[in-house]
Amino acid sequence: MGRIRGILGRSERVRVLVVGDLMLDRYVSGSVTRISPESPVPVVRVEKEWGGVGGAANVAANVVALGAQCEVVGCVGRDIAGMEIRERLDALGVGTSGLVETRERPTTVKTRVLAGNQQVVRIDREESGDVSPEAVRLLCKETRGGLASCAAVVLEDYDKGVLVPEVIQAVLDGARAKGIPAIVDPKRRRFFGYGSATVFKPNAKELEDALGEPVRPDDGVWMEGARSRLDCEHLLLTLGGRGMALCSARNGTTLFSASDRAVFDVSGAGDTVTAVVSVAMALGASMSKAAVLANHAAAVQVAKAGVGTVTREELYEHASTLMAAREVGGTTGP
Repeated sequence: MGRIRGILGRSERVRVLVVGDLMLDRYVSGSVTRISPESPVPVVRVEKEWGGVGGAANVAANVVALGAQCEVVGCVGRDIAGMEIRERLDALGVGTSGLVETRERPTTVKTRVLAGNQQVVRIDREESGDVSPEAVRLLCKETRGGLASCAAVVLEDYDKGVLVPEVIQAVLDGARAKGIPAIVDPKRRRFFGYGSATVFKPNAKELEDALGEPVRPDDGVWMEGARSRLDCEHLLLTLGGRGMALCSARNGTTLFSASDRAVFDVSGAGDTVTAVVSVAMALGASMSKAAVLANHAAAVQVAKAGVGTVTREELYEHASTLMAAREVGGTTGP
């Protein structure tokens, strides 16, 4: 508890740059009492609709929820959804001067239909090909400007075409020149294109698909081989209900068990982990301490329905509750 306050209590002092694929999340929620006579599918009677930001925008939202400052660089279409992303980020206090509007592609929108806390279906509207050469030029320009005032940078890849090699290299070269950590949340298309990143944060399926073999998080030799192949300083492997594994160039592999918490929805949990790691490292925390914080944050996030954020206060409360439970049980924890 004290460690978490000691790190995040200073978060207002730092700014994080988030570069990547921006999305708008929409939700339709209701109840299911019957099956459609037209087809064997549930009929959802709509009771509530709402929206939020997703992808790189959700990472940015989580950064500011932790008390830090944030700027985003990414693409939106010249459409209503793009205007809504900009308005929502502005309302959160996220800097949006780095948004690049594109005529040739729409804003990515994901619509989730929920019955209670259960997701029934997701509807995607998107164009996932690489952005145009002109958009790449503008993205690189905005990246260079954003790096000037930031203490950490995130590359948030959802395979929607923003993180092309030129943009990736601009971010990594800029971070290296400034001496700030670069945290990568990868997807399959350019999985091996982030060499020299400070932190590389795939989930188990992503790493299995990329390497063509099952992950072995409890095997330090295997983890070191994977980290070396990915050419990163720290490999942070998220394992869902099993927690996460951290392999660092100089400190070997550490396993972090998941906190015992009910899971309602894993949507956005990876974004929360990425945001916490970026803020903690921007504040000078070690990678090990950043992983502990991220593990707490993931436990809070998966107990919520839908994509959302985790605040400092929620992290403090979770850590305090966990510590009290361990003391009652006669054990101690991080």
